[in-house]
Amino acid sequence: MTTPARTPGRTRALLLVLAAVVSVQFGGAIAATLVPQIGAAGSVALRLGIGVVVLWAVARPSLRGHSRRAWVTVVLFGMALGAMNLTFYASLAHLPIGVAVTIEFIGPLTLAAVLSRRGADALAVVAAAFGIALISGASHLDWSALPLTGILLALAAGTFWAAYIVLSSRTGAAFPGLDGLAVAMLVAALLIGPWGVATAGRWSGDIVAKGVAIAILSSVIPYSCELVALRVLRPQVFGILLSLEPAVAALAGFVVLGQRLTPIQVGGMGLVVVASALVMGHRTSSRPVIDAT
Repeated sequence: MTTPARTPGRTRALLLVLAAVVSVQFGGAIAATLVPQIGAAGSVALRLGIGVVVLWAVARPSLRGHSRRAWVTVVLFGMALGAMNLTFYASLAHLPIGVAVTIEFIGPLTLAAVLSRRGADALAVVAAAFGIALISGASHLDWSALPLTGILLALAAGTFWAAYIVLSSRTGAAFPGLDGLAVAMLVAALLIGPWGVATAGRWSGDIVAKGVAIAILSSVIPYSCELVALRVLRPQVFGILLSLEPAVAALAGFVVLGQRLTPIQVGGMGLVVVASALVMGHRTSSRPVIDAT
């Protein structure tokens, strides 16, 4: 039974995940207009580069006093972060975004299933996966007509996303505040930056403005929220909660863009909400999760 002392931390972590989910969807809407202009690598490089400047100005990370193991962890975290963004953006050149998101979610949902020791969590994984397929429309697509390249890129993005979840948890335990995230984003920017700059062409003021918005909404805010939340939430719980993203995206499309929701999509949203509710009230322990794997 959760003690009163732990409840505020758990509630705060859940709210941080929800804030990250909403922020990512608004950033994604802007990113969808940027990728056709400067490509996947250019978009990721711009997003990460601006994100690094903002985060280092805010966090002012200390680089002293960390163990070799901590540095290995944060470098691996940065590599997973950069690769996750690059492969997902690249998949959008081949797949509809709903299909790409659905395939990508195989990563965190598989992680949740592997780490789960509760029947309720396993049921939540199944419900979330089915709900995502209904929301995205992937459940009634001719998958044989989809480009293999796009499917493989989305699967790679999902694999890196699962690694991101585990390594974010470990980085949050090894570095105080947002120090680890700031270092990891610098690693990711150095990894993707040269390729992105070389392939993106000239960046106009409009492109840079979009990059600033995407960096804040899709990188700085959600990654910061997730890093803090993963100090409290177990990776399997976090992975299932992320399945709210397609539901939030569909709802945002309805509210902001006037895109109509079909009864099937509404049913899928209901399944995702139920799946998240199953884990929100159970075993969101306040203890660190660095030994979860």
